[in-house]
Amino acid sequence: MLGTLVNTAAILLGGAIGLMLKKGLPQRLGDTMMKGLGLCTLYIGISGLFGGCDTLILILSMVFGSLIGEGIDLEGKLSRLGQLAETRFRSGDGKTTVAEGFVNGSLLFCVGAMAIVGAMQSGLAGDHTMLFNKSMLDFVAAILFASAMGAGVLLSSLCVLLYQGSITLLAQWVAPFLSERTIGEMTCVGSLILAGLAFNIMGITKLRIMNYVPAIFLPILFCLFL
Repeated sequence: MLGTLVNTAAILLGGAIGLMLKKGLPQRLGDTMMKGLGLCTLYIGISGLFGGCDTLILILSMVFGSLIGEGIDLEGKLSRLGQLAETRFRSGDGKTTVAEGFVNGSLLFCVGAMAIVGAMQSGLAGDHTMLFNKSMLDFVAAILFASAMGAGVLLSSLCVLLYQGSITLLAQWVAPFLSERTIGEMTCVGSLILAGLAFNIMGITKLRIMNYVPAIFLPILFCLFL
């Protein structure tokens, strides 16, 4: 768990620095940074799309994943959780909420091959190198995101702790299901969701992004049969 704990701490520290920087940011600069983060997220999403090569798995995962997400209303539950946290942590600019920062940060920090492969290496071989490298990247990203979106980004560290920690602790059992192909397809689906998130950040769309998240895990099932 060392790699995941370091990654979680890096996000918390970066987020805290970002919050301190946020207090001195003029609104115009904050808006510009927000759009810039949206463009960076779009780039990350587009880059990761090439991790998969089976369009059918991508389509099936998005269709059934969105059905699952809408059925249990992940977005609504997260919004209610964010409203509770909002009473303690406020974004301060009236443009972003705790829930938005949490969703955006969680997706950015958890989607991608580094989170999965790094957690597996940590659990199977005790090799934390990849997660340490990821921690450095997430530290910088947390500073930027927290300075633009507020305290919700810090809460996303809990998602990283649970997500990567679970893979690390269950590495011996999940490894047979996470082949190179499966990880590639999961990365592809997650990257498409990140692209949608980027459009939300830039104010182009208002997608219920959290309700697409179950799609990230469905390639594990589809790769067994397709």
